Amino acid sequence: MIARVTHFVTVTGLSMNTNAKRKPTTTTHTGVYKADSIKDVAEFLGIGISDPVATALASDVEYRIHQVVEVSQEAAKFMHHGRRTIMTTSDIDHALRVLNIEPLYGHTSNNPPTFRRAPPFMAHPSTVNAANPNSASSTVYFVEDEELDFERVLREEKIALPKGVSWTAHWLAVEGVQPLIPENPPAIPRDTGEAHAEAPTTNGTAAVPITTTHGGLFAQPAPGTISALTSTTHAGVGANAVAKKSTQPLQPQSQNLVKQVLSRELQLYYSRLTSSLLPPSASDWTKRSAALASLRNDAGLQALLPYLIRWVGEGVVGALKEGAQSDNDGKVLEVLMDAISAILENQTLFVEPYLHQLLPPLLSTLLHSSLPPSHSTSLRTSASQTLSRLLTTHSTTYPSLSPRIMKTLLLALISPSKSKGSREGAVWGLVGVGKEAVRKGVVEGGGARVLGDEYISKDGGQQDGLVKAVLSALRVLHPTSETDMNDALDPDIPSDKAVIDELNEVLGRYFADQVLRAGDAAWARAILGKEEDV
Repeated sequence: MIARVTHFVTVTGLSMNTNAKRKPTTTTHTGVYKADSIKDVAEFLGIGISDPVATALASDVEYRIHQVVEVSQEAAKFMHHGRRTIMTTSDIDHALRVLNIEPLYGHTSNNPPTFRRAPPFMAHPSTVNAANPNSASSTVYFVEDEELDFERVLREEKIALPKGVSWTAHWLAVEGVQPLIPENPPAIPRDTGEAHAEAPTTNGTAAVPITTTHGGLFAQPAPGTISALTSTTHAGVGANAVAKKSTQPLQPQSQNLVKQVLSRELQLYYSRLTSSLLPPSASDWTKRSAALASLRNDAGLQALLPYLIRWVGEGVVGALKEGAQSDNDGKVLEVLMDAISAILENQTLFVEPYLHQLLPPLLSTLLHSSLPPSHSTSLRTSASQTLSRLLTTHSTTYPSLSPRIMKTLLLALISPSKSKGSREGAVWGLVGVGKEAVRKGVVEGGGARVLGDEYISKDGGQQDGLVKAVLSALRVLHPTSETDMNDALDPDIPSDKAVIDELNEVLGRYFADQVLRAGDAAWARAILGKEEDV
């Protein structure tokens, strides 16, 4: 204010000296802030100003007061929008920017400066105002620095800085089951009686309980859920067993229950699909083909996958019941093998959690001792092809899957207590596992020699299913490269004589004669692992 008054005085004085001959004009100020107030302030500060200067300063002060009021109103808007009742300096800064006014610098709400007045000191004579020698020109104000006591600072408790914001990933649910990890809320304990309560319905959909196995990682259908899935009982193998199991009580003590909601569309699809596949009949061939095509290509069947796999397993168990199998049982098994193959071919289904439920029907069909005679070869061939597709797709994810299956098949092949049908299925299973399984089981493991000694000699060398299975397994070892050496082995040549002797030792006399009778030296050497000599 003092500098501004001095500036106006200087400018006005120059103007009055320049225009000394002119007649002074009187200006009247009609604003809110009067010129007399300016004169009073100037006289208090020891400054003498004229009437025009006081009038100009009054106008400027009034303009600044209007600006302050306008800034206050804008700052109040920022305060209200910030849901606060106390106006801060940041509100003033935002208001100044909105009104296109240069903001104030050096003022913050966190650390307000504290000014102290310095003691008076004798000013230099040249700086003393002649009009008012007692003016406050010698008064000095300064910002007081805070004094810190090191002992107090060292005694204060150290505040540990919190860790920064970070992100981490965890499983909310795996196949519909919430894992028990610290990031997820704990499971709500349920009473035993609630497990027997009726499944609730929501908007026409049934909430079907699903039991979980393998530590709660994969969802499996609970006993009795398939009968609750559809209101009508379809005809087919395994329906009676499902109806009996629906009356058995659940076991919530050792199994966790999670409700899975199935819409009416999925329930209707399940009913129509199973009724179209079973029971098999010649008149329903078109409908059965359409059902398998839908199962092979349709998306959105993931929710029905555990029920379909359980239905297939129940059907295989029902068809492989004790006693002689009829021709109808063979047709049922063929349809169920086709259903498993269609499930594996569907690229939209995530079947890895259910592999342990798909393997028992396949291995049971392969190793069953008394399949229907008219369907035994086709059933074992179909099961072998399906097993090969399953291992080709999932053996990389589960490296121990193929060795475990091969061990089971080798036991069934070499064990003397197994029947002829079981051993034939074991051979077809080794064919499905792969080339190395055939080499280790049929050739190196002595499977062909054992079968030739135990069965072929007793049957007089009849070309039955077991012989065809072993020969088909040996043809898997045929070299893939095309060579011109397709002539038979000559016993007069020492190298060929050594190959013939080794074939008789490894395969036994019967199957060695079958290989030699084919007249293919490359095949014989490939069986013995001597392809490099060809």
